[in-house]
Amino acid sequence: MIYDSILSCVGNTPTVRLSKMFPYQEHTVLAKLEMLNPGGSIKDRPAKFMVEQGIKRGDITPYSHIIESSSGNLAIALAMICQQHALPFTAVVDPKISPTNLKLLEIYGANIVQVTEKDQNNGYLQTRIDTVKRLVAQTANAVWINQYANPDNWRSHYFGEAEEILKDLEVKVDYLVVGASTSGTLMGVARRLKEANKNLKVVAVDITGSVLFGGTSGPRELPGIGASRVPELLDPTEVDEVIYVDDYESASACRELVKKESIFAGGSSGSAIAAIKKLLPSIPKHSVVLTLFADRGDRYLDLVYDQDWFDMVKQRHLSNTQLEQIV
Repeated sequence: MIYDSILSCVGNTPTVRLSKMFPYQEHTVLAKLEMLNPGGSIKDRPAKFMVEQGIKRGDITPYSHIIESSSGNLAIALAMICQQHALPFTAVVDPKISPTNLKLLEIYGANIVQVTEKDQNNGYLQTRIDTVKRLVAQTANAVWINQYANPDNWRSHYFGEAEEILKDLEVKVDYLVVGASTSGTLMGVARRLKEANKNLKVVAVDITGSVLFGGTSGPRELPGIGASRVPELLDPTEVDEVIYVDDYESASACRELVKKESIFAGGSSGSAIAAIKKLLPSIPKHSVVLTLFADRGDRYLDLVYDQDWFDMVKQRHLSNTQLEQIV
C-alpha cells in the first residue's frame, strides 16, 4: 500500500506478547507498540486528531499559529503534524526536556520557548500553561491545543488504538494497565474497552511525586508520566486501581525489557512493566493484561539509559525505601 503522506501512517500499531518478560503460564501480558508510530510515540494520534478536528470545525485556519505546552512527545508530534499542514507551531518546554527532544523539535522547525521558574507544586507544568496563555494573548491567530482539557485528546485514543485493540485481539482483556499524565490515553482506551467488556479492570500507573491521584508532590525525573497538577480530562471514578512506581523501578524495567524482549522503549513503558509486576500476584490466574508502550528508548538515552542518571535515581529509591522502613 502507498500512503498519501506520513500522516496517513499514524496508527495500526502491532501488539506483542511479552513471553520472555512474563514466561510463566498463569497470565498473558500483551503490549501494543505505540512507539512504532511515525513520529516515534503514541502522541502522534492526539496531535493528528486534535489538529484535524480543529480544522474541520474551523477553529484552526490556514492562518493559525498553534501553541502548546509540552516538553516531550506531544510537542514533537505536533511539530510533525503542523509542518505537514503548513502551520507555525510554538512549543512551550521546561528545563527537564531531554537534549534529544529539544533537537527533534528544532529539526521539525518548531519555535521553542523554555520556562525556567517552578510552579507552586515544585514542577513546571503550571508555569508552562501560564506562559502559553500569555503567548496566545500576544500572538496573532494563536490557537492553544490544550491537551490537558481538549476532549479530542481522549477521543483520538477511543477511536484509535482502542478500536484497533478490539479488532486485532482474539482474546478478551481482563486488565488494562496504562500510565497516566494528561490522561487522554487512559480515559480514551478505557472508555472504549469498557463498552466492549464491562468487567474490564482499569489500572492507572502513576509515578511517585505526581499529584494525579492525590499523591504528594515530589521530585521525579521521567517525562511522559505523572503531573504536578490534575488535568481536566482525568476522571478518577473510571479507574479501578492506581499503582505507584518510581523513576528507578521504571528505568530498571526498561533495561530488563531490552535485555529480555529486545524492545527499546521509553520511561513510561518501564513504569507500566514495573506496575504489572506488582499487579500480577494479586489477580486471578489466566488473566489477560494489556498495556501500551508509548514511545521509543532513543528519547531517553540521557535519562533511563545513562548510567549516571540511573545511579542517581537508584540512590533516591534506596534512600526512600530506608525511610519508609524506619517510619
